[in-house]
Amino acid sequence: IKAKKITEINDIRDETGLHGLKITIDLKRGTDPEKLMQKLFRLTPFQDSFACNFNILISGYPKVMGVREILDEWVAFRTECVRRRVYHSLEKAQKRLHLLKGLSKILLDIDKAIKIVRETEEEREVVPNLMIGFGIDETQAEYVAEIKLRHLNREYILKQLKDIEELEAEIENYEAILKSRTRVYTIIIKELEEIIKKYGKPRRTKLISAEEVAADEVVTVEVPDYPVHLFFTKDGYFKKITPQSLRMSGEQKLKEGDEFITITESSNAKELLFFTNMQQVYKSRVSDFDDSKASLLGDYVPGKLQMDENETTVNMTIVDDYAGFMLFVFENGRVAKVSMKSYETKTNRKKLINAYCEKYPLAAVLYLKEDADVLISSSGGRLLLVNTAMLQVKTTKNTAGVAVMTQKKGQKVASAKVYTEGFLQKPHRYRAKNLPAAGSLLSSEDSGNQLKLI
Repeated sequence: IKAKKITEINDIRDETGLHGLKITIDLKRGTDPEKLMQKLFRLTPFQDSFACNFNILISGYPKVMGVREILDEWVAFRTECVRRRVYHSLEKAQKRLHLLKGLSKILLDIDKAIKIVRETEEEREVVPNLMIGFGIDETQAEYVAEIKLRHLNREYILKQLKDIEELEAEIENYEAILKSRTRVYTIIIKELEEIIKKYGKPRRTKLISAEEVAADEVVTVEVPDYPVHLFFTKDGYFKKITPQSLRMSGEQKLKEGDEFITITESSNAKELLFFTNMQQVYKSRVSDFDDSKASLLGDYVPGKLQMDENETTVNMTIVDDYAGFMLFVFENGRVAKVSMKSYETKTNRKKLINAYCEKYPLAAVLYLKEDADVLISSSGGRLLLVNTAMLQVKTTKNTAGVAVMTQKKGQKVASAKVYTEGFLQKPHRYRAKNLPAAGSLLSSEDSGNQLKLI
């Protein structure tokens, strides 16, 4: 409330007591409580939202995964578990059925089986003789030979053979499960339902629909909108000062050796893009920064936005509707024209990689809402006036662009700025008709303006 991020509240009281935690909020007349709560969830520790990536061993190898990928792998794991379990049961049933089918052949002549066992002189010959006598294999013969003498009767054997039909039905069912992914999923679901019944507890978090999420996002972007003056320095310091505070302020405080590269009027609701020396762009809002004063250095942007180590800002761009394009001018004379739509995201992403081409050193960054004349200056004293309509807009952020200003050996582009009418006495002298072009040396009439350009 002190920072004026929330203006709908009159008073807050802590009424925590024996009955538990309670915070009472008095609202201003006409305030929508639901929208206010969404703001509180967004701006306070009432509710935290965060993305998670997990290091998980998959097939013996570590892999970084999100929740959705984890669920997919879990389903694959459970599917394999069910298949192996069913296959094990199938093998047992098939083995049992095989033995019982051998036993059924003994039923045809029990006396013959007894006679073979009794008349065989050597024990090791019992199994081979049973195999020959009844046409069964070794496994079946072993099973018959191990039956106790008291069980070699018709009643016992018939009782055992009743299981054959049940085993055949089980085997058919197991084989059908192994052939059907749907039936495997049905088993997994059924087992999960049983676990829920046995161990389930009421959910402690709330599930919301996509429509509700979209509605919440609309609410969260609502911020107090009021005019501000923005100051951005070469060393990466940012200050947001209200007009009232600026009128009462004295000299602007700067770090030794630092200087302002952007001074502009804007509003608290605008978005900010901070391009860095590591070809990344950090997205923020003016409202994310506290109101400052001229007597303060302001916020150090790399620290505020938690940039990577040794990462510094090279440009600050103010946007509201993502119209127009970014112009990246490189030291070798190439220029990339990238649509602002390439930096627009539906989700609240804070950082975008590959913000511009990393192949060439950067000389200047310009944001233009529409095509205009741009004056490019080289270290060799040449000037080139180019209309951006001659360049094609690209949607790929890290495009290498096209060659615009040719450079002699040892020379490079020193600066680039939007041309203002009247800056040059004879602008046609420097205007490019075809690209690439070398530009023209500074005339005597424009020598004074060159000092201001660099």
